[in-house]
Amino acid sequence: MQISPSFSLFNILCVETLFLFTTDAFSFSPTRPVFFHPNYKQMMTTIPHSSSVFPRLAARSSKHQHDESPPLFQVSHDKKSRRSILSHTAHTLIAALAGATTATTVTNDTFHNPLAANAMVGSLPEYSDSNAVLQGITVQVSDSYQQNEMIAFLEDGFGMTKVRQRTQGSVTDTWMAFGPEQMSIPSDWAPGVSSLSTYGGHASIHIRYDSQTTEAFYSFGANEAPGDNIAYLQMGVPNYRISQMVRHGGNVYNGYGIVEVVSPSGLPIRGVIGISPDPIMFVAISCQNVKQSQDFYQQLGFVPQEYPYCRPNKGMGQFEPPQPKNSVYLAPSKNGMGILLLQALNKKVTPKPNPAIQSLNIVYQPTVGEASTSTNVADGISNNDDDELLRVKDPSSVPITFEPIGSFSRVEQRTRIASTTTTTTTTTTAMIS
Repeated sequence: MQISPSFSLFNILCVETLFLFTTDAFSFSPTRPVFFHPNYKQMMTTIPHSSSVFPRLAARSSKHQHDESPPLFQVSHDKKSRRSILSHTAHTLIAALAGATTATTVTNDTFHNPLAANAMVGSLPEYSDSNAVLQGITVQVSDSYQQNEMIAFLEDGFGMTKVRQRTQGSVTDTWMAFGPEQMSIPSDWAPGVSSLSTYGGHASIHIRYDSQTTEAFYSFGANEAPGDNIAYLQMGVPNYRISQMVRHGGNVYNGYGIVEVVSPSGLPIRGVIGISPDPIMFVAISCQNVKQSQDFYQQLGFVPQEYPYCRPNKGMGQFEPPQPKNSVYLAPSKNGMGILLLQALNKKVTPKPNPAIQSLNIVYQPTVGEASTSTNVADGISNNDDDELLRVKDPSSVPITFEPIGSFSRVEQRTRIASTTTTTTTTTTAMIS
C-alpha cells in the first residue's frame, strides 16, 4: 500500500527522536534538521574593478535570524533572507588572478554588491536557504599506498563509504562520504521506506593521487600534520575504531573522550561520538586575524550560524568540547558543512599552509543567464574534464575552489559508484505492503 509522505516522515522522526534521546551516546541539534540517517557504516591580490569572461557567483542578500525552537524540517521560502556568495567578488577575484604578479592584502573596498539570484543550489529542500554549499575538502597523496591507506582509514576508522571514483590519465580521484553527494532527492528514495543515509547532499573527502607527482605532501606516519592552517576536520559519528585508525597509518594524539588523529594523508581529523545531520560537520581553520578571515568568508556568502553540536549536552561534558573561545562559526547554509575560525596561539606568526590540503570545495548556482564555463587565461585557474574551477586563497592560505552546480552534477553522476547509490529497503517495503 502507499504511504503519504507526511505520515512516513512523522513516523521516522518519532522513531529517531526516541532513539536519540534514550542514549547519551547519540544526539541531534534541534536547530539543524535531521535529514540524514544517523546510522551510517571539512595569493589573495588587490582586486581591481574589471570585466571578465569568468562566471560570477550568484548571490542572495541575507538577514540572519535565529528561532529558539524551529521545526525539525524547517524550510524557508522567504527570498529576502538568503545566504549570499558575492558574484562580483568571484568576478573580480579571477580578473585579479589573471594579471597579478604580487600578493597583497584584500580590503573591503575591493568587493562590490552581489547580483541577485533566482535559484538555490540543486533541488534539495534543505538547501533552499542558500545558492551555495561547502561540499567538502580535497586532499593530495603522494603514492598509491598512501591513497589506499587513506581510503581504508576512513572506511574502517570512521565508517565512511567510497561513493565516487575515476581515473583520468595519471590522476585517480576518490570521493569518501557518509552518503550520496548529489544535490537532489534520489529518484528511488521514498520517505518511510528508503534509508535516510541514502538521501542526497552529503559532504565528502576527495582524495587525489597523481602517479606522476614527485612531491611528498606528507611524510606517511609523521607525528604531526605538515602544516597548521587547517586545525582539523570535525566529524560527529555514531562510533569510530581507534585501532583501525592506527592500523592504517593514523597518528592518534588524543583519545580521551574524543579522538584527534592525523590521517594517512596529513589531514588532521577530530572525531566525536554523536549524531549530526551529516557526520562531516566543519573544517576548523587557524587564523592570524579571525576578524579578517571572517570578513573574507562573509564576502563569499558565508554567514554566522549557531555552533553545531552532535550530543545533547552541547559541549558541557567530556565527550564533546564546547565552542573554542573567540572562535567564529560560519556556513553558507545552516543545514550543511561549515567552517570554524580559530585564533592562532601566536598572533604574530602566520599559520603554515598544509601542502596535503588541495582545497575546500564550494558548489554554487551561477547567476541566471550567466555561462558556467569559461576560457583558461591565467595560472592558478585550472581545467577539469567538464569546466574550469575558480580558485582563490583565504587569509590563512587555505585554497578554495568554486564549481558550478551544473559541472558538479555532471561529474558526480558520471563518477558515481553504483553500489553506493540510493536503494530501497526490500524488507521494509515487504513489511509495509
